[in-house]
Amino acid sequence: MEQRVSLITLAVRDLERSAAFYEVLGWTRVQSPDGVIAFDLLGQTLGLYPREDLADELGIPVDAIGGFSGVTLAHNVRNKEDVAPLIERAIEAGGRPLKTAQDVFWGGFHGYFADPDGHVWEIAWNPFSPLSVAGAFRWNGYEGE
Repeated sequence: MEQRVSLITLAVRDLERSAAFYEVLGWTRVQSPDGVIAFDLLGQTLGLYPREDLADELGIPVDAIGGFSGVTLAHNVRNKEDVAPLIERAIEAGGRPLKTAQDVFWGGFHGYFADPDGHVWEIAWNPFSPLSVAGAFRWNGYEGE
């Protein structure tokens, strides 16, 4: 298995409401089959899929999907000053604040919100991992490349 994540799928209660949330954050949908909404990212895709349909596909009860799973999704930004406004934008679009933007013990700056279905997002600036020109993230950064 190659070291990559190709597709992140989020189970959502209201497909159009969730899509609208991500569109307010500035993301653009791509053409996808009925019943799923996709957003292409740098090197991967975020898919939104109705909770009931995903549970059926997995062969599990729908109530088995839910609650905090221990997984967070992160979006790194280029500048410290970009963190708080992006979290505010998510909250204004219907997200729930979890942790206000603040300095982190390791030298970065971050905050957390949950999307309308409770999926936890971190918005972070990491001075030790500068993004590539295209915006790609790598643990030790792209500085000098």
